[in-house]
Amino acid sequence: MMSRNKAFWLVLGIFIGIVSWAVLTSNWEAIHQKAIAEPEAAVSPVQLGSNEPVESELVGLESLSRAFTRVAKQVSPAVVPINSEAVVKRRIHPFFDDEFFRRFFNFPEQEQQEILRGLGSGVIVNSDGYILTNNHVIDEADQIYVTIDREKYTATVVGTDPLTDLAVIKIDRTDLPTVRLGDSEELEVGEWVLAVGNPFSNILQNTVTAGIVSAKGRSGLAIGGGQGRGGVTYQDFIQTDAAINPGNSGGALVNLRGELVGINTAIVGQANVGIGFAIPINMAKNIMAQLIADGKVSRGYMGVQIQDVDENLAKIYGLKKPQGALVANVQEDSPASRAGIKAEDIILKIGETDIIDVDQLRRLVASYPPDSQVEIVVWRDEKSKNLKIKLGELDAEVAQESPRTPDQTSAGDRLGLRVQDLGDQLMRRYGYSNETGVIVTAVERNSVADREDIREGDLIQAVNRKSVTSVREFTALLADVKENEIVLLRVKRGSNNLFRALRVPAADKE
Repeated sequence: MMSRNKAFWLVLGIFIGIVSWAVLTSNWEAIHQKAIAEPEAAVSPVQLGSNEPVESELVGLESLSRAFTRVAKQVSPAVVPINSEAVVKRRIHPFFDDEFFRRFFNFPEQEQQEILRGLGSGVIVNSDGYILTNNHVIDEADQIYVTIDREKYTATVVGTDPLTDLAVIKIDRTDLPTVRLGDSEELEVGEWVLAVGNPFSNILQNTVTAGIVSAKGRSGLAIGGGQGRGGVTYQDFIQTDAAINPGNSGGALVNLRGELVGINTAIVGQANVGIGFAIPINMAKNIMAQLIADGKVSRGYMGVQIQDVDENLAKIYGLKKPQGALVANVQEDSPASRAGIKAEDIILKIGETDIIDVDQLRRLVASYPPDSQVEIVVWRDEKSKNLKIKLGELDAEVAQESPRTPDQTSAGDRLGLRVQDLGDQLMRRYGYSNETGVIVTAVERNSVADREDIREGDLIQAVNRKSVTSVREFTALLADVKENEIVLLRVKRGSNNLFRALRVPAADKE
């Protein structure tokens, strides 16, 4: 027989079970009724693990999309295709380039005309028909056409500037749509930008691509249509990954406010690989204004040959870090010579701007009008010195012919030599005294000079049996040397005199 104590606990357990079942049943009914009344809560993306974006993300994406759409509508009408035509004459042989027939059949060559056609883009910057584009888009063209609303207009050249690869052309039409000019200095790396142009064909007019600003201040690039180091002389490119292809040259790079911040200029390779370059609009504004007003660009000029300061040179000259531009040579009767600038000075500052490298110095001096009075700071004998210089006017032809780092020449480049005037500090560094010549400061690996055992620190005292005492003389003696000719160098290395014969290789073909 069950004891009273056990019977009590059994009844209590049954009672608790009945109460719990009643509570759970009532809660489940309430949850079920709530789910019916609020179906959105029951199928929440968070609850079901959905990949769909939440409302805030959708709002952000739609806002960005609307910004792209708005800018494209604003800018596209002001970006136009530019077609160019140039008539060239070619001398052809009846058997073309077949070596066998050319050797045994002496037929006279014939002259044939050929029309070369080009495609680019331009940006309308003035409602009266002024269009900003790249110089290489219209360079040497006999005819230039601009298409607007399927109507073709003949354009005239207002002015060109090969050194920045910019040009202004004009068509006879008014009330044209324009694009607002922005401030490229305010651009930030990572900022969204749109590229607008006409890639590959007139059929693809007003193509819009999006990307970000990948970098700013790019220079030293062998790109563009100028006459500088393989390309544009004055470089301060905006780099972007917005798709830019052939035909986009001269088109617009704009920010999300619809402001023109750059002129698309160049790509790496033959098609877009995520690396494109644009001329900053702040540089283009000044060039454009001068071209429209005068048809040409006037630039300040110092008359110095300069090179970058690397870590080793900084140590030699007592600088804490590489900075400024080292003066390799001062031209006679130039603004620099009259201001007291000397070889081996390091230009640290112009006006209120600290000088970082040669490219920055070149751009900064060129930005001043001729006859400007400018204060500069140079580093001399391990201390700074203040000078004043009255800038001259840069001759455009000289700038095009001699845009390279001054201690280089076309033949010197191919030989693989870098030389510098022999100043007191370099003389002490390399152990020379009472000597004349130009000092070899670098030899390109696997170059002709390297293979013929020219070394850093060698003192070149003669070229083809003619004495040299400066970079200018060295440059002049190599200026007329042609490919495959032999250059004889007399070299002093320590206490030894050596002769080295170097054959000038052919220039690289692009």
